[in-house]
Amino acid sequence: MHAHAEAHAAHHHPNYVKIWAILAGLLVVSVTGPMVGIRVVTLIAAFGVALVKAYLVAKNFMHLDIEKPIVKWLLSLALVIMVLLYTLVAPDVEKSSGQHWVKTQNFHYMSEAARGATEHGNGPKKETGHGSNHH
Repeated sequence: MHAHAEAHAAHHHPNYVKIWAILAGLLVVSVTGPMVGIRVVTLIAAFGVALVKAYLVAKNFMHLDIEKPIVKWLLSLALVIMVLLYTLVAPDVEKSSGQHWVKTQNFHYMSEAARGATEHGNGPKKETGHGSNHH
């Protein structure tokens, strides 16, 4: 038990108020980043800030320095998957043109066919098969 007490005493306790202030600042960046309207800034705000927040939480609250090596390997695997997700999603988010896609004013995408169906009231058809009421 004595060795455990020494290990605990040697464990550095982080300044939680400072960490809270950093996380609050990063929250402001992640909320205001997309308001700039520049896609690169939005991606950095979304993924970059999330990565920094995850690092701060893992380092200061998860006590990874005293965990088994498998936990560190799994965390590393999760980070690799996150980077892979970013590299797969970023080109699609950066895309500003394509076949049958129109960029509307508020960054929502709708195909020509879908827009035409919406404008002419040709929404989804009613079911007429099994389960519908026909008398």
